[in-house]
Amino acid sequence: MTGVVVTGAGHGIGRALATRLAAGGMRVVVNDLDADAAHQVAADIGGYAVPGDAAAEAGVAALVAAAREHLGSIDIWFGNAGLDRGLGLDAAEEDWAIAHEVNVMAHVRAARLLMPDWLAAGRGRYVVTASAAGLLTMLGSPAYSVTKHAAVAFAEWLSATYRHRGIVVQAICPQGVRTRMLEEAGPLTEILTRDSALSPEQVAEEVWRALQTEEFLVLPHPEVAGYYATRATDTDRWLTGMNHLQQQLDAKGATG
Repeated sequence: MTGVVVTGAGHGIGRALATRLAAGGMRVVVNDLDADAAHQVAADIGGYAVPGDAAAEAGVAALVAAAREHLGSIDIWFGNAGLDRGLGLDAAEEDWAIAHEVNVMAHVRAARLLMPDWLAAGRGRYVVTASAAGLLTMLGSPAYSVTKHAAVAFAEWLSATYRHRGIVVQAICPQGVRTRMLEEAGPLTEILTRDSALSPEQVAEEVWRALQTEEFLVLPHPEVAGYYATRATDTDRWLTGMNHLQQQLDAKGATG
């Protein structure tokens, strides 16, 4: 049976992923900073809880070691843990620092530990939960936008470097998903849901479908592909459109 690790699996998309993977017959290691949530999800799905910090160097090492001991080998790694901290240019230095640790370095540190075994075996799959913000941007949230762009860039680098050696890398890039992050988005909620807000379970189902392929971008909101294409081919038009949205936020008193 396929052995997988899901970080940030105590709530939201991570919980839905862990649940769907277990339902699909995979053996799931559930990781979350919230130890109670990790144990509850593991109990619900017949998984194995390894609570802890999946971003810190020591925490990633402990998680990988515990998962290997339980699973024998890690076949798929879901780097799902992420956070949104700080608004506008007033975002504090510590907000930028923790966003970089969780949204970027967690992936780097996990890949360092996973890749030697995967390369020796000639197979492995690394799935990054990024965001449409990593392909586009997130108005009002510079640290989130920049670090999610970096998460996608790191995933691209992994894929370009190792795909010929049996390593599959995928980046999940949803827009609005009905999680705590969306509930706490304030004035941004309307923008994030202007197309549609999906449930975590809908995202997990799209990820399950994508696991049967080797496609790099996993877009639960297919319209993101069009926005991404416009951004690349007519950047000024895209920026003008985003600025119009920012003006709407300004009119509502949101800061940017």
